[in-house]
Amino acid sequence: MKILNLFAGIGGNREKWGNKHDITAVEFDPAIAKVYADRYPNDTLIVGDAVEYLLKHYLEFDMIWSSPPCQSHSRVKNSQYTRESYTAVLPDVMLWQIIAFLQLHGRKAKWVVENVMPYYTPLIEPTVKLDRHLYWTNFPLEEKTFKKEHIIKYVKSDELSEYKDIKNKRQVIRNKVNPKIGEYILKQIML
Repeated sequence: MKILNLFAGIGGNREKWGNKHDITAVEFDPAIAKVYADRYPNDTLIVGDAVEYLLKHYLEFDMIWSSPPCQSHSRVKNSQYTRESYTAVLPDVMLWQIIAFLQLHGRKAKWVVENVMPYYTPLIEPTVKLDRHLYWTNFPLEEKTFKKEHIIKYVKSDELSEYKDIKNKRQVIRNKVNPKIGEYILKQIML
């Protein structure tokens, strides 16, 4: 399968996909892209704007995975609004733009968009909730429970200690999608 992995981060979702697919990953941050390149040297890596790449290349792929930034939607961040140090931010509408775009134009590929459960009612109804995230897809996806040890392992890992250019390693690791979920979704697509 030809797969597009947008907002790839360090590739948590991709971790259990193996090497039999033709995977193109897009990551904006060069330091994070370096980690992805080291972990998945056989993938094509684009350091650049994921939305721009999607708009130009969406028809070239069998599967599209998109994990746009979640911080402005996060319940955790916005639960701190009573603190004096809290800085208010508007939710980044890029999430909703990507979902709406794929709903209209993503008919050729199977697609999935992943993000946190927002502090507000989602503007577009998700397909399913898995773990601590919501997923929007154009294929059936059922809820499934994932064992806690997998969640703890992928969040508390110290796998970035050698990468000195990454400033907030904890945040980068917390942004990593549970690899078991990435594997589960890929298997559902391939059914």
